Amino acid sequence: MARIGVMGCGAVADFGHIPAILETPGLELVSVYDPNEERARQTAEKFGIAKAFGNEGKFLNSRLDAVVVASSAVAHPQNVIAAAASGLHVLCEKPLALVDEDARSMIDAMHAAERMLLVGFVYRFSPVAQTIKHWLTEGIVGDVRSLRLIYIWDLHGQYIQEAEGMWVESPTWRGRMLEGGPMIDCGVHMIDLARWWLGSEVVSSNSAGAWVSDYVAPDHMFLHLDHAGGQHTMVEMSFTYGHTARFPAPLFSYDLIGTGGVIRYHRDGWLLEARNGQERIVAPGASEKNFHGMHAAFAEALRTGDPGDFPCGEDGLIATRIAREATDRVIGARA
Repeated sequence: MARIGVMGCGAVADFGHIPAILETPGLELVSVYDPNEERARQTAEKFGIAKAFGNEGKFLNSRLDAVVVASSAVAHPQNVIAAAASGLHVLCEKPLALVDEDARSMIDAMHAAERMLLVGFVYRFSPVAQTIKHWLTEGIVGDVRSLRLIYIWDLHGQYIQEAEGMWVESPTWRGRMLEGGPMIDCGVHMIDLARWWLGSEVVSSNSAGAWVSDYVAPDHMFLHLDHAGGQHTMVEMSFTYGHTARFPAPLFSYDLIGTGGVIRYHRDGWLLEARNGQERIVAPGASEKNFHGMHAAFAEALRTGDPGDFPCGEDGLIATRIAREATDRVIGARA
């Protein structure tokens, strides 16, 4: 049984990591940490966790085998390097770090400690992503030459209504835009999927964007990736698709075009299918996220010492670098 601690008691820990850890055989969640000690205590009480800390050092000394870093992106380098110094394996939320130098320092610290640094690209663990990977391995649509990956949504709205009826800017919206916007926050998942599905590195890219809101980063972006194997990936990401609409309708889809057919996934209707020259194959749809599947893989990696298909620190560095450079390119073109 691996003893797990969680660093950061915000939304992703609350709805994703903590419930999954508590329900995963082989993992025992023994402590949580947040620089806001009261929030750490409230989280521990909510989920029945034995220990809560507002002090990082005391948390890291609470007899752990591994930590899940679910803090804000700016805190990731400090958290991961401290965990490495304590000899702990780490599963870190995306983006791994906001600049390459920090990501490299994190990777180097974990390597020196001879501990695993895994990255929370939770989309890889969805039954949909796993099925697509299997279909590609089997070659049921031939050689895939083009990917079209879309997630355009409203990020729960730029403005939220307080209890008194006043409309204020959402802290979630503001925080994610200040960290770089939709391509860095969500697009890294799509970049990781493209690299993993194709098994082919990105050799060049170009990007374009638009501003509906007033931030330095664009809130709607397009990214085009050329792969070493000759394939092309198009990623479209948005935080402002319907963000002022009373009834927003997000669009999430994967389209993979091969020499012998196509694979399609559309969240609206949970459609997952492959069509080739012989047949139409329909598989069960599912959410793009799967925290339970990710933590089952985390438990297995901790048990065996082998990360398997789990994305590692280098995967996190590469995806974030591509997303950040694409965003910076668009910002620079606007200046």
